[in-house]
Amino acid sequence: MAATSIKPSFVELYTPKLLTVLREGYGLSHLRADAISGLTVAIVALPLSMAIAIASGVTPDRGLYTSIIGGFIVSAFGGSRFQIGGPAGAFIVLVAACVAQHGVDGLLLATFLSGLMLAAVGLLGLGTFIKYIPYPVTVGFTAGIAAIIFASQIKDLLGLSLAHEPGALLPKLEALAGALPSANPAAIIVTAVTIGHILLLRHLRPHWPAFIIAVAVAAAGAAIVGLPVETIGTRFGGIPQTLPLPHLPAISWEKVVAVLPNALSFTLLGCIESLLSAVVADSMTGRRHRSNCELVAQGLANMASPLFGGICVTGNIARTATNVRSGARGPVSGMLHSVFLLLFMMVAAPLASYIPLAALAGVLAVVAWNMAEKHEFATLIRASRGDAVVLLVTFLLVIFVDLSTGIVAGFVVSSLLFLHRMAQSVAVEDGVPMIDEDRADTADGNGRKPYDAAPATDPDVVVVRISGAFFFGASAAVGAALDRIGEAPKTYVVDLSAVSLLDSTGAATLDGFVRKANRRGAVVQIAGARRAVRRTLLIHGIRRPRVRFASSVSEAVAAGHARAASVDLAEAPGSQPG
Repeated sequence: MAATSIKPSFVELYTPKLLTVLREGYGLSHLRADAISGLTVAIVALPLSMAIAIASGVTPDRGLYTSIIGGFIVSAFGGSRFQIGGPAGAFIVLVAACVAQHGVDGLLLATFLSGLMLAAVGLLGLGTFIKYIPYPVTVGFTAGIAAIIFASQIKDLLGLSLAHEPGALLPKLEALAGALPSANPAAIIVTAVTIGHILLLRHLRPHWPAFIIAVAVAAAGAAIVGLPVETIGTRFGGIPQTLPLPHLPAISWEKVVAVLPNALSFTLLGCIESLLSAVVADSMTGRRHRSNCELVAQGLANMASPLFGGICVTGNIARTATNVRSGARGPVSGMLHSVFLLLFMMVAAPLASYIPLAALAGVLAVVAWNMAEKHEFATLIRASRGDAVVLLVTFLLVIFVDLSTGIVAGFVVSSLLFLHRMAQSVAVEDGVPMIDEDRADTADGNGRKPYDAAPATDPDVVVVRISGAFFFGASAAVGAALDRIGEAPKTYVVDLSAVSLLDSTGAATLDGFVRKANRRGAVVQIAGARRAVRRTLLIHGIRRPRVRFASSVSEAVAAGHARAASVDLAEAPGSQPG
């Protein structure tokens, strides 16, 4: 009788990962590891939180409030073990536009409404559909945001004197070009020192907190030499040393209607950015997050953050990756990161007044460069005309129109191209029946070999067969199925002979599976890939020595057995030379 899977209950699906980790057993060694990781992430988040807030058109303290309040709630109630919440560079464009249109009070109200929407999306189980956003759309809007962030920092990077900086890209660049004669050499020096220190430290000491060291060096140097540059103190008067008392933003029906489009944009980007960050953490650790639980936590964080004067909260990919690489064991690390930020603010707030704005702009310039996903952008341009069209449509609309339009248009174009590909993939071959007729057991002669159960029970080689169209709509399901494979064999054989279509999102999913298998020391054999499918794999870097290609499953299995035998022979006692 076939086994039936039991559907998880509502409580199980929305249980925070914090409780899961505590139930597994949480000791002093885990707390020590989380404390070290939390401190590392806090050191990274300190300058970034202030820089993102300033770039968003608000005071730097609001960025710290966002990381302290929002970051704590995301970790305490989220569906990811390693997610770090706080202000994100991706929101700079949207937040700045909201502040320009409705002021800070309007931003706080829009953030609160976005929190309600995010929680509703999670409770209704709609977070699953966010996984269907195609890979070219994700790369396109991320690169577009990076370009806009960099453009927004040119004024402070060069120390330009500009009375009014337009929001739209082309008028902004025109105004900046006209202000070039007012460039401040001292600001340019601070910018160069900051970026130079970041790049140098990342090359020589990659585990050191490059951002805060670079900002500290720039601030100390500017103060000692007395460089005439604008600082947090001269523009904002410093930052407070305590959290403000919570209070609701001003609410009226007219104001709600006015900021509703902004809240919808915050919600859409918040869903994408937070779940994308959680997926990155999963790919680094082999764990799996609960997407709808994560969105509920993001909603709670965005409702709480504006009560304390904070701005939009989302999962941050760079800080989450830092958390994982620093050895975090669970959500306690993210909670401690918020506690450490609060302590930093209480103790070192007066020193923040000396930080040059050019130094923070240099930090954001490096962040934008890293966000741009240049390698992925170039790969998708080469992959196929369809992927290139989706990528460029999304990228250009994000830059010249707005983020939401770019994402929606990219998704629509992806869907239309997919329908076109599906129509082209249907073919009828002459002389081949649509359904095979029944055959007798002796159809191949009485010499037919008996059924061999070895391939199905082989502990060294696991065969995984994927069939049909492996595109962005199916990649989430296929990725989840690949992650559920419990065996730890020496070789995985991925049979792609029945895959009629592979797009860039499917290739990215396979790339994640190959990465995990390689980390476990397993070899991945790809069998039966058609020419077009194999070309897509090669373009996305899925090639030797990371994988091996075979023309058939039997050939791949035989190669897997040969490798397993050689490994066993090498590990056998007495096999090493004396």
